[in-house]
Amino acid sequence: MTRLILRRLLVSVLVLWVVSLLVFVATLLLPGDPARAILGQQATPERVAALQHQLHLDLPVWQRYLDWLGGLFTGDLGTSTSTQGPVTALLGDRVSASLVLLVVAAVLATPLGLALGTWSAIRRDRATDQAISGISLVIAALPEFVIGVALVVLLSTTVFKIFPSVTITAPGETVWDEPAQLVLPVLTLVLVVTPYITRMMRATMNEVLDSGYVEMARLKGVRERTVLVRHALPHAIGPVAQVVALQLAWLAGGVVVVEFLFRYPGIGQALIDAVGKRDVAVVQAVTLLIAAVYIVVNLLADVVGILANPKLRTEAGR
Repeated sequence: MTRLILRRLLVSVLVLWVVSLLVFVATLLLPGDPARAILGQQATPERVAALQHQLHLDLPVWQRYLDWLGGLFTGDLGTSTSTQGPVTALLGDRVSASLVLLVVAAVLATPLGLALGTWSAIRRDRATDQAISGISLVIAALPEFVIGVALVVLLSTTVFKIFPSVTITAPGETVWDEPAQLVLPVLTLVLVVTPYITRMMRATMNEVLDSGYVEMARLKGVRERTVLVRHALPHAIGPVAQVVALQLAWLAGGVVVVEFLFRYPGIGQALIDAVGKRDVAVVQAVTLLIAAVYIVVNLLADVVGILANPKLRTEAGR
């Protein structure tokens, strides 16, 4: 088990290094010159050259990559060209704001999806199952921005005016100081993620409930609740953990659209602003952070899947 986790960890580190290389190359391919974008088109060549030297843009590409990569290990994400301050200072509060949004959405969506999928499987082919399957299919087919706009129309502007449609934070305040403004962004993420978990959990539970060992437990007179908790759920959680991980990892990237829609002051909004301002250091830092979250969540899902599935635990011990 330890060897397997170490192998997965090593692969994750390798993938993260490849992602860092791709992110750095992708930012180099962005159109325009960062120094020219900061100073404007009327800047003299001398001023542009001086700023390029200040930002180390006149160094060879390989040296700039090694300097940037070395800074990652020391917590130095570079200097923002738009604020002329450290990227870590710029992203500090934004990372906290996005983390609150992601954690709340994950805590709500994961058990809700698992519970709905399990209940749908137990009530297979009945009205409850058909209703859950139909609604989850419709919601899964909608992009996140459509769900967000629909929630704004329903709960903020036209039908009911209950929650604020955009996030407004005064200087020195945090987003959780006004919990009402978190409702629509969180609800959007929950509605986007939950249908996929629900449908996967339903399919997996149906397969497990039709298995031989579950049928044998029922023939022995084991109570249905015990059959569900001890025999069905442990075997269903393993495969579903991968889907849950993919959906939670999607939150790290999908939050960009949601934060832009609700003007939420998180890393997604920071990424959009940085792209518009050609702030390469911020773009690199946010993109790599999202990739790191994606990789870590998938690593944790692999571990949970192995621990939850006796068959995988046996294979891991060989």
